[in-house]
Amino acid sequence: MAALTIRVEGDPVLRQVARPVRKVTRRLQRLIRDMRETMYAHDGVGLAAPQVGISERVIVVDAGSGFIALVNPKIVHQEGVSVDVEGCLSIPGVLGYVERAARVEVTGWDENGQDRRVEATGLLARALQHEIDHLDGVLFIDKATAVFKEEAVRTRQVAAPRGGDAAGEPEVFSSVAAARSDLHSTEGA
Repeated sequence: MAALTIRVEGDPVLRQVARPVRKVTRRLQRLIRDMRETMYAHDGVGLAAPQVGISERVIVVDAGSGFIALVNPKIVHQEGVSVDVEGCLSIPGVLGYVERAARVEVTGWDENGQDRRVEATGLLARALQHEIDHLDGVLFIDKATAVFKEEAVRTRQVAAPRGGDAAGEPEVFSSVAAARSDLHSTEGA
């Protein structure tokens, strides 16, 4: 197994609609194992194949209740609304408030090609939706109502996820474009 390189915002593969997988092969199973290792090595909750440069419909997630791999995942039911803070391994240092369904049911294949159905709420529901968005070329900053630097949470300039207290004016970007501009201007620094 090998940890893979995470592609970052600006890489064209992150904006492509990923191809459906025709069948589960040994190569695909190796990809899933490598994605799992990569996700854990970066302390991630989820990872989609496009994030490692593979334009195929494969995701892995572990929101604390165990590892899940899904091939050709599809949301078949969703209900409720939940707004919370999200980040992304492909957009390091940036967080944002994103509205998602509070409960989802997702179908797909597992790493052995068997049908799998996952019913999820909370962080798992959010992670599944976030990773499936990656398969459609959508990043969380496209859906965020506000985006800000991760550093602003650490320095308590914005409220921490799940209702922490803010200490001062938030360093919230005025737009996603401003966040992207700031992100790219600090990459060389």
